[in-house]
Amino acid sequence: MHDLANPAAPATGAPPVLVRREGRAAHLVLNRPRALNALNHAMVRTLDRALASWEHDDSVGCVVISGAGERGLCAGGDIRAIHDDARDGDGTASAAFWRDEYRLNARIARYPKPYVAVMDGIVMGGGVGVSAHGDVRIVTERSRVAMPETGIGFVPDVGGTHLLARAPGELGTCLALTGEHIGAGDALLCGLADHYVPSTALPALLADLATEPVRDVLARHARPAPQGELAARQPWIDACFAADTVEEILARLVDHGDPAAKETAETLLAKSPTAVKVTLAAVRRARRLGTLESVLDQEYRVSCAALRAPDLVEGVRAQVIDKDRRPRWSPRTLAEVTDADVERHFAPLGEHELGLAGQ
Repeated sequence: MHDLANPAAPATGAPPVLVRREGRAAHLVLNRPRALNALNHAMVRTLDRALASWEHDDSVGCVVISGAGERGLCAGGDIRAIHDDARDGDGTASAAFWRDEYRLNARIARYPKPYVAVMDGIVMGGGVGVSAHGDVRIVTERSRVAMPETGIGFVPDVGGTHLLARAPGELGTCLALTGEHIGAGDALLCGLADHYVPSTALPALLADLATEPVRDVLARHARPAPQGELAARQPWIDACFAADTVEEILARLVDHGDPAAKETAETLLAKSPTAVKVTLAAVRRARRLGTLESVLDQEYRVSCAALRAPDLVEGVRAQVIDKDRRPRWSPRTLAEVTDADVERHFAPLGEHELGLAGQ
């Protein structure tokens, strides 16, 4: 998570998003490699403008999003800016950022042309939002995909609860609560990706997209993915994470005989108690809501509520700024987080609603 702390810009004069055309392929390259391509508001606006301009351009056959540098597509949103806004400001800057970011996520999901996301390396949080809603999502042997928000006192957003709610069994619930990083095979299993391409083949794949249809290029370059880890663990994950409360999930994990289940319990106990409880409620509600737009509306309420709670500022401080890895959560224990505390995160925002579902 610490990579998100670095607000470094790319090389002097270089824009944070490179927008270019290569034949029939339009390219968006997130270009803040020193910050692991963390998204800020200006980048979100640039992405949205480019997608709008290409939507009705007959010369554009597909859109490709990738990340500059060697480490990954995107490590998430610029959470240092969100931390500062929550601590020192009134939250309006973060709320405006999320409003545009979530609308971008919805645009990507409904985009009328092939949207090819190159999910090489680290893809976390907001990086999942600009990739996993696309219709062509490519992972490699280097891919590490995660929604790690509970570790900073936040809740999976950018449509993450929609994606994870639709994963097989309770795998998505487990990933949402624990923030666990998964590789290519597990990303495919959970529905966060569609195709596996070795990283060494990416340059040829990108070059071919300039002149050939996406399906033909994928047929030539895609390969069977390496075996993941979640399929073997799914029986106990399903049994434990099907419980109605976080406390019961923990009890089942501790009582289970598999050492990995007990390790998962320890992981959960280190997260923000409030964030974990709200995340469980958000994923369960996302299943009932159905559409991405409805879930994004819900996530916007939850995110805005998190700005007013202490754990987001404290979590970012501990994990990103001071890096002492010793967050002082408030409330400190799961037992102290009441149903009212959870429900408050889902309260309607009146005239400030995101309002995607009604459009």
